[in-house]
Amino acid sequence: MSIEVLTCILITIGALVYVFYLPGKLYMGPEKTRVIYLRERKEAIYENLRDLNFEFKAGKFPDSDYQTMKTSLEEEAAAVLAEIARLEEATASVRPPKGARV
Repeated sequence: MSIEVLTCILITIGALVYVFYLPGKLYMGPEKTRVIYLRERKEAIYENLRDLNFEFKAGKFPDSDYQTMKTSLEEEAAAVLAEIARLEEATASVRPPKGARV
């Protein structure tokens, strides 16, 4: 076997090990619950509403488009808030009240 072929094989093996090697401990970050995800989504929707309002006042959107997008974002926000309330209510009913003996 020539030295060039051997070098190519070693470089290929090294690249594959580098790309596909998984160390023993991977930190995946904190686990997101549905409520945390919905709160982040709520903040994103509110930010989109603020941006939409600013851009409408700057004259970038006609009134009809603004009203359509605003209504859509408000409906989405209402749905997210309703689901957050439902999940928090369900969580509160499962937990014992503060000061109660278990």
